[in-house]
Amino acid sequence: MNPWERAYPAPAKLNLFLHVVGRRPDGYHLLQTAFRLIDRCDWLRYTSRADGSVTLARAVPGVDPATELSVRAARLLRDEAGAAHGVDIDIEKNIPVGGGLGGGSSDAATTLLALNRLWRLDASREDLSRLALRLGADVPFFLLGQNAFAEGIGERLTPIELAAAWYVVLVPPIAVSTAAIFAASELTANSKTITISSFSAGFGRNDLEPVVCRRHREVAEHLAWLKQFGDARLSGSGACVFAEFGSEREARKVLSGIPAGMRGFAVRGLERHPLTELLDHG
Repeated sequence: MNPWERAYPAPAKLNLFLHVVGRRPDGYHLLQTAFRLIDRCDWLRYTSRADGSVTLARAVPGVDPATELSVRAARLLRDEAGAAHGVDIDIEKNIPVGGGLGGGSSDAATTLLALNRLWRLDASREDLSRLALRLGADVPFFLLGQNAFAEGIGERLTPIELAAAWYVVLVPPIAVSTAAIFAASELTANSKTITISSFSAGFGRNDLEPVVCRRHREVAEHLAWLKQFGDARLSGSGACVFAEFGSEREARKVLSGIPAGMRGFAVRGLERHPLTELLDHG
């Protein structure tokens, strides 16, 4: 198949825990977290342009076109390569915007990987990772290709193996500002650092959760309902909340009972990024 005719997947992630362990002198918060890829994907298609422009084929609802990350990623990759390539990017958006599932960051990482191949730039993974960090702290994770324990501002990654699992993810009808939550005066930054060997399923908490729930009643309500069925928690800075289950049947049974006015989905945890095999063998 012509690689320009393919749709490229950009999967979502969950933060299985998220501890804020300090702050850097420049104000960035230092974190420890475990990233889990899940089988909920945006799909991106790329159409070459002869005029050197990088544009969105259609607007992404709720996202300012001037700050949309896949466009920024394409322009950064083009400019760093000193190339004159142009592209239209079409995004089929399935990951909630402002949900803490990493959709924009994942779109950016997929764009770096796909256009590096389509434009035949031959940039190394290390080169792409350096560009990714300039786009956002979560983007390097999506380049890694597998689940990871993350430290620093999220850029120091150690691959981890996670057991098979299913998740119920609830999507409150709001978008949460990551910047606003990290800027909150009540956010503590003093969780004790752990070693990767201390991490296990069900470990820890999300230190952003109390701040988000105080500021967004809808998140607190969705979380309270899901906590009836297990150790539910916030992903990233929200708004999405999730709980882990051992089987698809368990997850779908819980999802079938969500109250009217709530929405969500059941999803399988992934071991690998779905783009890895496509790029390695396509």
